[in-house]
Amino acid sequence: MAQLAGVLWDMDGTLLDSEKLWDIGVRELARELGREMTQEIRHALIGASGANALRIMFTELGLEPHPSAVEAAGHFLEQRVTELMTGPIPWRPGAVEALDMVRAAGLPCALVTNTKRSLTELALETLGRDRFDVSVCGDEVPHGKPDPAVYLRAAELLGLDPVDCVAVEDSVTGVAAAAAAGCGVLVVPCEIPVPVDPSRIHRESLIGLTHSDLEMCLWQRG
Repeated sequence: MAQLAGVLWDMDGTLLDSEKLWDIGVRELARELGREMTQEIRHALIGASGANALRIMFTELGLEPHPSAVEAAGHFLEQRVTELMTGPIPWRPGAVEALDMVRAAGLPCALVTNTKRSLTELALETLGRDRFDVSVCGDEVPHGKPDPAVYLRAAELLGLDPVDCVAVEDSVTGVAAAAAAGCGVLVVPCEIPVPVDPSRIHRESLIGLTHSDLEMCLWQRG
């Protein structure tokens, strides 16, 4: 049975309540493109990497994904979310205590996000860089979540086998990436439900999270 060696944390919707900021950005982008964002399209974007999110948006909004138009949309979204992330970002319930519990236990930690590096650096002003040994962003790997590359890279940088790590995620996309990397998975949904799977641990929030809870994620995986 694997022993817990490290914890790999998703960011948006897991540690920070930043999906609400992305919600503002993508809805404003849709209007900029002459369309209105539906709830179904918005849900499809949660957890997606930047490139995948724009592809989904253009497809679902019925727009031609001309490279110049997609690039301009990406710039608009990054600029708007940068404005929204400049300053303190709300935490998810129990996230601060959960991070501090893991650090107090002496476990290595990685921040593993589909968000690009420039925006992640803004978020780290709220999160605290000293809470993480490494961080890996969606624009630093060939493919973002649901591809496992970000999780595999994070484990590599920590010098750990991903099967000895637990990933903490809030979205279907993120859970798929973590599971594909071989990690134990703790699911704490935020904006949308994540289907229950007996190989994972599901919690309503990070409030009261313990070291034993994280270890259980490895045992549950089998």
